[in-house]
Amino acid sequence: MRRFPHFLNSKRGVCSTLLALVVLCLVVPCGIAGDTASNEVAQGADAARELIHTTGIYGFAEGFHELFAGKEDVPAESEETHKKGLLPSGVGQLVMIVVGLALIYLAIAKQFEPLLLLPIGFGGILANVPMAGVAEPGGFLYYVYNFGIVPPGLFPLLIFMGVGAMTDFGPLIANPKTALLGAAAQFGIFFSLLGALVLSGTFDSINFTVQDASAIGIIGGADGPTAIFLAGRLAPDLLGAIAVAAYSYMALVPIIQPPIMRLLTTPEERRIEMKQLRHVSKTEKIVFPLTVLTLCVLLLPSATPLIGMLMFGNLLKESGVVERLSRTAANELINIVTILLGLAVGSKLSADKFLQPETIGILLLGLAAFAVGTASGVMLAKGMNLISKEKMNPLIGAAGVSAVPMAARVVNKEGLKANPHNFLLMHAMGPNVAGVIGSAVAAGVLLALCG
Repeated sequence: MRRFPHFLNSKRGVCSTLLALVVLCLVVPCGIAGDTASNEVAQGADAARELIHTTGIYGFAEGFHELFAGKEDVPAESEETHKKGLLPSGVGQLVMIVVGLALIYLAIAKQFEPLLLLPIGFGGILANVPMAGVAEPGGFLYYVYNFGIVPPGLFPLLIFMGVGAMTDFGPLIANPKTALLGAAAQFGIFFSLLGALVLSGTFDSINFTVQDASAIGIIGGADGPTAIFLAGRLAPDLLGAIAVAAYSYMALVPIIQPPIMRLLTTPEERRIEMKQLRHVSKTEKIVFPLTVLTLCVLLLPSATPLIGMLMFGNLLKESGVVERLSRTAANELINIVTILLGLAVGSKLSADKFLQPETIGILLLGLAAFAVGTASGVMLAKGMNLISKEKMNPLIGAAGVSAVPMAARVVNKEGLKANPHNFLLMHAMGPNVAGVIGSAVAAGVLLALCG
């Protein structure tokens, strides 16, 4: 019979042996597990650090660090990557998010062009989320922008079709000479163009090319889709600033225009009453868009995209045989496109593109162009009264800036203040819709010369 070792012969020896085995079973795996746990903790710390670096908080904080740290404390690569505009990217993005919120506030609280300022503001917020890349290649706003804004600029063209389907050219047809007022108001476009070139030659921090100046000048037409259409072709990097300026000044028509109108007219001129417009037949309304399109094809083909879509939408409305198409163009389609257009424009409000010295110049030039356009229309109306037997109220010249129908409503309001019996709305709609055509023609001229 095989004998056990002597230390197992007693109960104490057996217990000691079992205890040793238990300790061995616990200590050896724990030692191995300790090494593994240490590695896992280190890996977890690295993962947590990487996760923190992908948060928006880190992106904003890094921008503030670059802003307040000395140049010796900021890596050259970081400085080159993150300081593309006036501010480091994190700080700039935070500023632009505040700008986006301000646009949303103006749209909701003040109702300043809410159909465009609200989606533009929200798009601007999305474009400035740190490290999200929403407006960069691969982001959804990047594809929305390239689909609708990059030439041929599908969104502005569809907007023009919808505007045509909602527009009544009857007042212009009934009083054709008001087309001259719409043309005169476009003088602000070329004034702003020259101003942009002067600024570029005066300040080293501002560098506008002729194409940039042309895109900036179109703000003076107070026609958002036209401004977006031309900027998308001639100055895509300035699109955000140009679009925001155009729609902001359109929204501020009730504030900007009245002082200019009162300054340039006398109380007697503002009290001039105009007789009721004649009736315009359906045939005239059908022939009008076809005539305008023909003239555009023969004289200025470069304006055909805008003018063509405007007249096509109007023909849908006036023909009376495609009510479903007309209703869709004027409602569902234009609403959908407006949403996408606003988001696409907002995607260009990224900090590195918007927070530039040129932006201040664009905003000032846009305001000057708008004021000059308003003044030009009023002054031409005063001049026409000198040679015309039938006097017109010079206030209607201010409606030539084509902010439809807000400018016409402002004219009507100012006329009623001077004379409670002076209803100028329909008279002002003539130069107002003429201004839409005029701004499209001006865009075609600039595109032909500078495109």
